[in-house]
Amino acid sequence: MSETSTTATQPIIETQPERTDLPLAVMPVVVASMIPYFKEHLEILHDAVRLRMYGDFTLDENTIVDRCQDADAVMVIGFHVTDSIFNRLTDDAHVRCFAFGGTGVASYINLQAARERSIRVCNVVRYGDHAVAEHAFALLMELARHVGDLDRQVHAGSWEGADGYALHGKTVGLVGFGGIGQVFARMLQGFGMKVLVWNSHLDQDAVTRLGVTPVDDMGEMFEQSDIISLHMPLLAATKGIVTAESLDRIKPGTLFINTARAEVIEQGALAERLLRGDIKAALDVFEHEPLPENDPLRRVPGIILTPHVAWRNEEAYRNLTRQVFQSVAAFATGGDFNAVVK
Repeated sequence: MSETSTTATQPIIETQPERTDLPLAVMPVVVASMIPYFKEHLEILHDAVRLRMYGDFTLDENTIVDRCQDADAVMVIGFHVTDSIFNRLTDDAHVRCFAFGGTGVASYINLQAARERSIRVCNVVRYGDHAVAEHAFALLMELARHVGDLDRQVHAGSWEGADGYALHGKTVGLVGFGGIGQVFARMLQGFGMKVLVWNSHLDQDAVTRLGVTPVDDMGEMFEQSDIISLHMPLLAATKGIVTAESLDRIKPGTLFINTARAEVIEQGALAERLLRGDIKAALDVFEHEPLPENDPLRRVPGIILTPHVAWRNEEAYRNLTRQVFQSVAAFATGGDFNAVVK
């Protein structure tokens, strides 16, 4: 049911191109390793929408806009819908739906602008709980055991080594206790760590089931924790919820991890706290992505930075790609699957 054509620079996958009676959904950018998983779910779109999927990755705004000129729906994979892109694609009332390939859509698309123009915005949910939790644990292990640095040492001919940081018996504070936080908590407990949790709306059944300790005050939890990890989704109510005052209460020697969203932290507060040099951090998310060359986080000694990849593994890809197509098909057929803005 699909056809593949090739331009001078990239392959284009299309389905039902002759069905001009169907709305057109365009994927202007894709992560190459996701393509096989999207292909698995093409049947979802049959007789609902035509698909045009470009097989390369670009962040060039003009290219993205040009590829979406005749689209009714746009699938947002790996790029931000800046205000400029949003306006250029919706000013003529042509693009009526954005289907985002992630959960924290508020940091990728202006939801208020979408509401004002009655533009549908969809996200995906609970698609990568284990993937993100596993990456958070990988960051924790890197902070604790320095495997990457040690590997580089040996390859460079050095045998200097490095001291490790014991995890057993440490106290971990989790900001956010949804699906990802709960999976991460089980991993931590498997290493013999005590888990504290802060969330404005705690799932009490999960607290009891997992045997974690709720703490009402975030700053108090930070004071008690040897390790802090953020798992809070970005919503209007959570933007900036981790304040500079709370960060100031982190004790020296603490390990700090963020695989959630940078925007849940007060703007600029994390870099200011880390530049004191008395805590170590590992981050997968940033206020500006890709991370600018002059970002102050790059000056933090010993910081570990990964390019927003915590969600990327085969299980998450399969769940994510299915939901993106389900969202677009529902938009075309009158449903509201995963609609954040209707």
